[in-house]
Amino acid sequence: MAATGGRSLRVLQVMRAPVGGLFRHVADLSVELSRRGHEVGLVVDSLASDSQTQEKLAALTPSLTLGVHPYVMPRLLGPGDLVVPLQLGGLGRKLRVDILHGHGAKGGFHARLAARPRRDSGTLYTPHGGVLHFSTTSSSGRLFHRLERLLMRRTSAIIFESNYARATYASAIGEPTCPASVVHNGLREDEFDPVTPDADAADFVFIGELRRLKGVHVLLEAFAGVTNAGGEPASLFVVGDGPDRREFEAMAADLGVAGRVVFAGAGPARQAFRRGRCVVVPSLAESLPYIVMEAAAAGLPVLATRVGGVPEIFGPAADRLVPAGNAEALRKSMQRVILESSTAAAEAEALRRNVEENFSTSRMADAIEALYFASIGRG
Repeated sequence: MAATGGRSLRVLQVMRAPVGGLFRHVADLSVELSRRGHEVGLVVDSLASDSQTQEKLAALTPSLTLGVHPYVMPRLLGPGDLVVPLQLGGLGRKLRVDILHGHGAKGGFHARLAARPRRDSGTLYTPHGGVLHFSTTSSSGRLFHRLERLLMRRTSAIIFESNYARATYASAIGEPTCPASVVHNGLREDEFDPVTPDADAADFVFIGELRRLKGVHVLLEAFAGVTNAGGEPASLFVVGDGPDRREFEAMAADLGVAGRVVFAGAGPARQAFRRGRCVVVPSLAESLPYIVMEAAAAGLPVLATRVGGVPEIFGPAADRLVPAGNAEALRKSMQRVILESSTAAAEAEALRRNVEENFSTSRMADAIEALYFASIGRG
């Protein structure tokens, strides 16, 4: 497929650890840009490497014609952060890149320090939460936020994945002095294929990291009071692992629901969707969670909290979102899904259509590609 704008771009994506939603975004963007005829390379942290990471990078390599380039990028600031921008700048010149796109706090920091301002090149930055996670009262937070303000002058454009992220950035750091746009993350076409729950699927399924920030303790408290359509206690399938797993297993026992909660360990979300008839996302904080979009795209009813960019995913149905940390409100919503199953199914289909229309990888890449061309004067 010919590149949009009449020419092929040479793009270097810069990030630290190739894990989580940030890597998912970079991978999807890289594949789509490659499909459109652009040449893409990836810079990652050489310290954040294990067998799973290598498998992910190997799967992405066919779309990375400019290669994968590992550098030492510790999470915290240190002496090495003075060296990497020099190395990255040399790599950019060697590869003759048009675009340096930094992702996350470290990726954005290095990409913008490495950039040599030229009229025919662009330097873009997507925070992905990153620097926004640093407290404004901590010394490291104040340092990162000051660096953010200084680096704006070396930034062609900032891309936020949600309106929530843009507002949080403005509040913590200040209004961007460079161009700024909101471009929502997107899903691939195949992710909109419907998922049919297994015959023995639980009433509810949770998929995510087992830590308190994800609201699992709130979910367990709410679940304890939910019954199925026949008046029997409902069932819950938990997919994931994390530092608070033992606490949650003990809590399930204390609540008397251990016999109807399965802690299955980590596994792919797409497979996990088959294990429940409704996906519950009870997070206490989020940015723009992929799991909400993925569950909606699969056609399943989704119960989620009103945090971060989740209202942007739900769009016209945002009034159905549950207050974070409110177990009683979550219990009522869970009970409603069971007792009003036909209504829940209709709501799920409407949400799937909304996500398909507004949160596709193609739509995401269209917007970012346009920003790339604009940054080098070809918009």
